[in-house]
Amino acid sequence: MKLHEIYPFPEERASRKRLGRGRATGQGCTAGKGNKGQNARAGVSERPWFEGGQMPLARRLPKRGFKNYKFKIVYQPLNLERLLSAFAGKTEISLDDIYERGLASAGALVKILSQGDVSSAVTVEAHRFSAKAAEKITAAGGKAVMLGAVEAEPATEA
Repeated sequence: MKLHEIYPFPEERASRKRLGRGRATGQGCTAGKGNKGQNARAGVSERPWFEGGQMPLARRLPKRGFKNYKFKIVYQPLNLERLLSAFAGKTEISLDDIYERGLASAGALVKILSQGDVSSAVTVEAHRFSAKAAEKITAAGGKAVMLGAVEAEPATEA
């Protein structure tokens, strides 16, 4: 294969429109830009959201509500089925083991969900457990260890 054999051949390519080369060319005079105005000038670059100088829509609409995205806590879900199949025959599964095996991103908060069955006693470490997942683990004789959980202190009478 040579450069002159590559498709499309030069004669098959449409030639570009020659703008502003006289009225007979079909795109002469104003070169398809209309008469006068901002968009007819050279160097025009309107932003897509520009509304011609009127108050933009984002500023006209009322702002309501509270946005909590800065403080939202996002857990990475992990089903019991996937967890136990990755650590078959193991009795203790730590958070570091989960990260090393690639079941969750390193440093991510992990929540264990209940899909799957627990057949043997296993101790699992995670940041959170769904109620059913913790119930399944304890029912099989295992232990669900919650990391970083703040336990409520008992109320004292004064």
